[in-house]
Amino acid sequence: MADLLGSILRSMEKPPTVGDQESRRKAREQAARLKKMQEDDKKQKADFRKQMEKLISDFIQSSSQKRKKFEPMNKLERSILHDVVEVAGLTSFSFGEDDECRYVMIFKKEFAPSDGELEAYRSGEEWDPQRAEERKRSKVPLPPPP
Repeated sequence: MADLLGSILRSMEKPPTVGDQESRRKAREQAARLKKMQEDDKKQKADFRKQMEKLISDFIQSSSQKRKKFEPMNKLERSILHDVVEVAGLTSFSFGEDDECRYVMIFKKEFAPSDGELEAYRSGEEWDPQRAEERKRSKVPLPPPP
C-alpha cells in the first residue's frame, strides 16, 4: 500500500514554485497585450476602411469630379483603398517610386485614364491633355520614368 501511495505521489507534478508562477503571470500579461494590440490594429483598419468608403461615396455623388488623387499612404492603406474602389465599381491606380510617396488615384469608369495619361502619372508629371495632343502631333514620346 505504501508503495502505491509513493508511486502516485512521485508521478504527480510538483506544485509550481514562485518563479514558475511569475513566468506564467508574465506570459499571461504578454498575451493580453498582444491581443489588445491586435484588436486595436483591427479597429484602426476598420475605421480607415469606413473613412475611405465615405470619401468614395462622396466622390461618386459629385458630378464635378472625374478623378481624385489621394495623399501618399502605406501599402496596407493603399490595398484597402483599392478594394473599396473596386467594390464601388471605379478604377484605381497607384503611382510613385518609394513606398513612402506612393499614392492612389481613382477614376470614374466613364472617365478612365488613357494610356498617355497613365504614362504621365507614372513618370511623375501632371496630366495635361493639350500638351499630350501636341506631343502626339509631333510624335515626341513622353520621357521615361525617373
